[in-house]
Amino acid sequence: MSIDLQQDFFTLFGLPRAYPIDQTKLEHAYLELQSQVHPDRYAHLPDVQKRLSMQWATRVNEAYQTLRKPLSRAQYLLELRGVDTGLERNTAMSPAFLMEQMEWREAVEEARDAGDCDGLDHLLQRLRRHAAEIHEELAIQLSDSGDSQEAAETVRRLMFIRKLETEIDDALEALEP
Repeated sequence: MSIDLQQDFFTLFGLPRAYPIDQTKLEHAYLELQSQVHPDRYAHLPDVQKRLSMQWATRVNEAYQTLRKPLSRAQYLLELRGVDTGLERNTAMSPAFLMEQMEWREAVEEARDAGDCDGLDHLLQRLRRHAAEIHEELAIQLSDSGDSQEAAETVRRLMFIRKLETEIDDALEALEP
């Protein structure tokens, strides 16, 4: 078995280079590749082959972890298009989005401080619906006729939303008896 370590993750799994993907096909391709490159299959071979199988297995795992999550898949697609999402240095967001985030955070803080699990759960469900709408926008932006720069901005917005979702989950966990 030989894997081209330079091919993109979509090609590795035989998937079209697109934001919406067939999760079942991804899972099947991943399991098939893992069975072919798993280091245990090469344990009896010389060290060079063992190291190569470890590289293959690592590449397959990295590709799978990237493509199975919508946000990391979007970032990867943008990277393939030569668009830097600038997550580390570009934190500038529209004032409307920042106000929205402040309102969400205030609502979470109030519900957490009041010990209101139902309120937090309601906020979490609203936030997930909101994130789903933004993911739909992202799919359009990442289509062949879409705007990659807008997609990069949307990815940054979704990173904020994902962090807020984690905070709500943590608050709910802390309030559970």
